[in-house]
Amino acid sequence: MEIKTVTPKRSFLSGGTARRLLAFAALVILIIFFSIFSPSYFPTFENAQGILIATSVNGVLALGATFVIISGGIDLSVGTVMTFSAVMTAVFITELRVPLLLGVVGGILAGALCGFGNGIVIAKMKVPPFIATLGMMYITKGLSLVISQLHPIYFSDYPDYQKIAMGSIISLGPGLNIPNIVLIFFAAAIIAGLILAKTVLGRYNVALGSNEEATRLSGVNTDRWKIAIYTLAGSFAGLAGVLIASRLNSAQPALGAGYELDAIAAVVIGGTSLAGGDGTILGTIIGAFVKSVLDNGLRIISVPQEWQIVVTGVIVIGAVYLDIVRRQRMK
Repeated sequence: MEIKTVTPKRSFLSGGTARRLLAFAALVILIIFFSIFSPSYFPTFENAQGILIATSVNGVLALGATFVIISGGIDLSVGTVMTFSAVMTAVFITELRVPLLLGVVGGILAGALCGFGNGIVIAKMKVPPFIATLGMMYITKGLSLVISQLHPIYFSDYPDYQKIAMGSIISLGPGLNIPNIVLIFFAAAIIAGLILAKTVLGRYNVALGSNEEATRLSGVNTDRWKIAIYTLAGSFAGLAGVLIASRLNSAQPALGAGYELDAIAAVVIGGTSLAGGDGTILGTIIGAFVKSVLDNGLRIISVPQEWQIVVTGVIVIGAVYLDIVRRQRMK
């Protein structure tokens, strides 16, 4: 007897590509909407430059969060790890007087070390990611305040440091400069995209999120790869710390709370599934820009900040609901 296989019906919502297209369509609609309601300011190069700068730090954080969420985990510590990395960069450069480049590398490594700690606690101690990264959030928040002695650390004697983010090697004309922070963000996105799509780490990252137990039974050392994923996320948080310290020309130890939620929002809006196993770097970039354009546009048309937060929450819930609907229709 011939056995016929039945292919599940797929709708427009069933594909990750469709969700990313929806996110991109939302971005285009937002740009058109705010351009109509604020034609004198929103479409200007000055405002576009501000959106790019605002997107860059959150975007770098979101790149790391993408790997974690695709693996089926969560990282609530990226915001405070970013702050801790900024403080450590300032300590290396202003107090230990190490060369600028080594200070930057040290800041990124500080973030990677925090991510490594998350990975160890989650993979080896079997602490749930939510609890492990919540603990790291408090640890890095406290360490930032202790090391800085509750005061910002300024780079006043190191003018070259601010040029890392706010300098410009590309100019489109007089007054039309592209800040380096934007170029670094896109370079980091390209690297992240290559890691996810072209490396063993990327393949196992998706496999862990799709079915961790099956991946383990196939002979893969899931603990080792899970640690690598959280270390990578910490490295991106470290880079974000270097960038935000350069942008502000100081390390602000009280900064960082709430950044993890913005990063997760960008990842979810961009189509990455909170259930794991599905997501792209391109989607995260789109999600980060949706978040920044929305915040910028609402601020321009004088929507109170508290309502901006409400709107962002509604959008995140909507994105997660679409993912739930997609998964139900695939069953």
